[in-house]
Parts: sequence; structure tokens; C-alpha cells
Amino acid sequence: MIEHEIKNRSDDNVIYVGKKPPMSYVLAVVTQFNTTGSDEVIIKARGRSISTAVDTAEIVRNRFMTDATIKEIKISTESVTNEEGRNSNVSSIEICLTKKKKD
Repeated sequence: MIEHEIKNRSDDNVIYVGKKPPMSYVLAVVTQFNTTGSDEVIIKARGRSISTAVDTAEIVRNRFMTDATIKEIKISTESVTNEEGRNSNVSSIEICLTKKKKD
């Protein structure tokens, strides 16, 4: 399972959702918007973490940043090889949140 991390590559505005509670990721999203000045943050999750990603996006939009909107949602299936060498299909989601610019 992918744990929460903020990559320092070109996708530094991506939050990877794992097994932590949703509020951990809400803090990461709000921090990403406020400290880096990003206009866009992407929340990514796979498998059982998808519901946590959806909860995170909704908590951010409804409680913390009411000016944030969902720009795009991408869903897909990824083929993952487990420890025994078998392939299995895992659902994944990307939720793109954007913040309106202040005039």
C-alpha cells in the first residue's frame, strides 16, 4: 500500500493516500495549498484507500477551504504484482482539487 508522502519531483502537488486517518491527508492538502501557493492539488489512492481519498477531498471542500472545487476525477485499474509474483488488478483514483484565485 502506498503511504502518505509528498514527492519533491515535478508532482510535488500530489498527496498519496494510504492507511492513515483522513484528517492526516486533509492537513497535507491544506498545507500544500497554503504554503506552496499551489492552485491545484491532486489526491491519489489505490484499492481500499479510495474511500479515504474521497473523504479527504470532501472534508477539505466542505470544512476547511470552501473556495476549493473538484476540477477532475480520474479512475483507472492498475496491474500490481504481489509478493508471490501474481498479478492482480487494483482500482485507483485521482482527485484534482483547485482553489479559486483571489482578486
